[in-house]
Amino acid sequence: MDSAKKILSLEELVKVVEALRQEGKTIVQSHGVFDIIHPGIIQHLKEAASLGDVLVVTIIKDKDVRRGPSRPVFPDRLRAENVAALGMVNYTCVVEDEIPFECVKRINPEIFAKGQAYKDRDRKMHEKIFREERELFLGKSRIIETTGFSFSASDIINHLLDLYSEETKLFLDDFSKKYTFHEVAAAINSLSDLKVLVLGDAIIDEYHFCTPMGKSAKAQLVVNKFLTHEVYPGGVLAVANHVAAVCSKVTLVTMLGREDARDEFISKNLRPNIKKKIFFREDGPTVVKKRYVDHYNNQKLFEINYLNDRYLDRDSEDEVITFLSGEIPRYDLIMVADFGHDFLSQGIIQALEANTRVLAVNTQTNAANYGFNFITKYRQPWFVCLAEHEVRLAMRNKTQDIGIVARELCQTLGSERLIVTLGKKGSLGLDQAHDLIYTPIFSPKIVDTVGAGDAVFSYTALCSAKGLPLDLTSFVGNMVGALAVQIMGNKESVEKYAVLEFISSILEPGKMRLPQRAELSR
Repeated sequence: MDSAKKILSLEELVKVVEALRQEGKTIVQSHGVFDIIHPGIIQHLKEAASLGDVLVVTIIKDKDVRRGPSRPVFPDRLRAENVAALGMVNYTCVVEDEIPFECVKRINPEIFAKGQAYKDRDRKMHEKIFREERELFLGKSRIIETTGFSFSASDIINHLLDLYSEETKLFLDDFSKKYTFHEVAAAINSLSDLKVLVLGDAIIDEYHFCTPMGKSAKAQLVVNKFLTHEVYPGGVLAVANHVAAVCSKVTLVTMLGREDARDEFISKNLRPNIKKKIFFREDGPTVVKKRYVDHYNNQKLFEINYLNDRYLDRDSEDEVITFLSGEIPRYDLIMVADFGHDFLSQGIIQALEANTRVLAVNTQTNAANYGFNFITKYRQPWFVCLAEHEVRLAMRNKTQDIGIVARELCQTLGSERLIVTLGKKGSLGLDQAHDLIYTPIFSPKIVDTVGAGDAVFSYTALCSAKGLPLDLTSFVGNMVGALAVQIMGNKESVEKYAVLEFISSILEPGKMRLPQRAELSR
């Protein structure tokens, strides 16, 4: 068959497979990224084809590949063409994988063939899928693990592509000598039992994608044509979703406006393990930020905010304080995502300080609060995560070395631990010993920086509350940040398994080995 005719849409493939099944054919499916067709892939697919009559291969779309920055190397169209060119493959299809293995339930093969990459490195990450919840993800399909040698595409790419600077390579070499992947994975998995309350400003992020048509004939402006728009849960909603990707039970406390509340949208876009306590203010809308974006290069053109930036009335403030005073003692960690949109009044902050054992705070500077939302309005927050410019604004220190400024801020606040994100320079962390730990950046590819700070705050606060070492906390934070900047706004959370896969791919490159002659002859 012409290889081009092997490439079908998912809907077409489901129909073809059902017809073949009616003819008595046994359907075998393999699923993955297939970024590089190496000897391990060939052997896996040959064995998979031998298990039945028809081999279908589903290929994960670019947007759902969770192998870290600069992956995939090849776009999904080319990956599909490469797989379709293999003689043992009957059909191939590019599929979404936002819900892992969702396509397997649609295709419903008699046999699902998984390769050795899962066996050697990803088994713990996927055991929930392959053992505990196999029917939820894979339906009634029989799972067979092929016996070919392990040969990871991630390892090949890490060896052959020069993704990182010499400084970053040296850092990773030193870090991998101190921590194994399994130790890091165990530390991240240990966060699941933390009881967390997340408090802060709810924001609805709207992205309106357009394309420029030309200059207006009557004004000094560029006229754009609207193409499409997307809406994401932002602010504290995004933080709660990130935390709930790691922790089993999370409580969200926030305030919406009665005017254009968006409460139904919020409920639909929060993870099911988030318990909500929502207050309403009568004098304004839920905060909405509309960004207009050039669809070609993802450049933001301008932004409009819908908000009431006045503090709550006294009755509303008292209602929030009463709730928090009774609720806070039940939690291991209270996380505050303060975007300066005047939900968190001084009275609410004082109630937090009076009742909280472990308080983690992120105060963000944005156009709506510039110069008015400093971390210094909090007294002795246990953990603080800020961007460099937010540290400098709080300390009114524009030019001095950021390490010195961060030390001064940590002393001023009386915080146990501080993480400062430095953009392209990575991050620095310090604690009461005031030893600075610099961690380099791991994100050579950037789609959108909006929401990256929320993701870093979410994971580093959890790591800090669990008592993980500062260097490990900073490393995890930068890994999360590298994944977050590949996501448009807060369209998706940074998933725990994506973090683990990324960490595994860069901490274990030395495990790549060439197959021995005896293995090749099997």
